[in-house]
Amino acid sequence: MPDAIKRLAILDDYQGVAMSMGPWDKLPGLEVTVFRDTITDRAALAQRLAPFDAILAMRERTPFPRALIEALPNLRLLITTAARNRSIDAAACADKGIVFCGTASSGDPTTDITWGLILNLMRDLPAQQAALRAGQWQTSVGWGTEGRTLGVVGLGKLGARAAKVGLALGMKVIAWSTNLTDERAAEVGVTRVDKATLLSTADVVTLHLILSERSRGIIGAADLAQMKKTAFIVNTSRGPLIDQDALIAALKAGTIAGAGIDVFDIEPLPPGHPILGAPNTVLTPHLGYVTQQNYRAYYEGTVEAIAAFNAGAPVRVITP
Repeated sequence: MPDAIKRLAILDDYQGVAMSMGPWDKLPGLEVTVFRDTITDRAALAQRLAPFDAILAMRERTPFPRALIEALPNLRLLITTAARNRSIDAAACADKGIVFCGTASSGDPTTDITWGLILNLMRDLPAQQAALRAGQWQTSVGWGTEGRTLGVVGLGKLGARAAKVGLALGMKVIAWSTNLTDERAAEVGVTRVDKATLLSTADVVTLHLILSERSRGIIGAADLAQMKKTAFIVNTSRGPLIDQDALIAALKAGTIAGAGIDVFDIEPLPPGHPILGAPNTVLTPHLGYVTQQNYRAYYEGTVEAIAAFNAGAPVRVITP
């Protein structure tokens, strides 16, 4: 049985809620240090984290490449919230004898944000609220969902849930991804089309893909140019799926009607970033997974992971 974990670092607690949302009293003797900022300099980050034998990473806010993992002499347990984290080098953890594990999560709150963005865009809600507060009344005419076409890029678990909401709202739903089959599309109740057809016919395009070298930049300038001038694009998956410069250019040129973006190439998004000045956008700070239920599941899962490690029986271990 290993020696008990003594020092835990909780990273990137932007809201300052980690200590209030986890049952930390179940781990007497554990020293917990919470960091609310994000350090991108690898040397400074390694120096900060060197004393800890356990680290909790909140989603992909702080990546753990091999070079960083190898620079942490005391690390024995690395925990990520949720079940996977592509920004942590699982092979490097295994090579160094570090247990890498995940936590539970709660439901699928990303669908909430996806549809929040879609509805805000289609009905022009942010601008209408601002106009009302400024003493104006009904300054634009929005779009209803009934009879419009939703184009879903990626029909996995999250894409399928987004698609089913679209169906419930009376939309025609079409889908595309590299490996999508007619059978999978039929299972969800939607129609499989090719990429060009989806982009040219959808009134709303929503992305639900895992970021990989194959999917990076899957929506570029040429793809945006295929979209209808009245169409919206929504991304709640990962920022680099869309060529950000091309998106900003399309928005400024008015070649698409607008964009709802919850994820960005750089997070946290720095002040003055060009996308903040792009017109016809609804922007949210990566809220897809940020709910009371999810956070409580994350921190409860962290306590479980540490207790299991201390007992010599790690749970939810992630292998290379």
